[in-house]
Amino acid sequence: MDLEQEKELVERAKNNTEAFGELYDRYYSQIFGYVLRRTASIEIAQDVTSEVFFKTLKNLGQFHWRGTPFSSWLYRIATHEIANYFRKNKHGQFSLEKVSNSISISEPSAEAELIEAEAELKRHEEFLTLHENISRLSIKYQEVITLRFFENKQVKEISEILGKREGTVKSLLHRCLEKLRKLME
Repeated sequence: MDLEQEKELVERAKNNTEAFGELYDRYYSQIFGYVLRRTASIEIAQDVTSEVFFKTLKNLGQFHWRGTPFSSWLYRIATHEIANYFRKNKHGQFSLEKVSNSISISEPSAEAELIEAEAELKRHEEFLTLHENISRLSIKYQEVITLRFFENKQVKEISEILGKREGTVKSLLHRCLEKLRKLME
């Protein structure tokens, strides 16, 4: 869907629940994935994502098209809702303790599955180590690194989502990567 089609769908969604359903279907998994990566909890991610779409529906009439993807507005709402969740629950960063690392192996070709499970476990452990180190960074760094490297957003869109200038986002990314390299040593 190009930006013009997206703009048309957003305008229709302001007065049409079916069109809003299309927006919901199109963006739910992206927003849920972002929230999940920031919170590391499926239950929290479901709650926060629900709140994001509730606020989107409630405030859609106030949305003004600025030539950037609609998803930028959704990510901005999600970022605020994540911050609200952490503030209300007095958490400064996401918890990785709730991430399950269980892998089950079924009977057929158990040896091949065991090899695959071991490889998956190693990738999962590396992923958890990375996220543990990211969680040690301040929230502003967690936001930019998650949007850039896990959500594959460009600097321009990150600046729109976070309400910061592009130069500031670039600077935050540079400092964040330096801090993360030191933590990973």
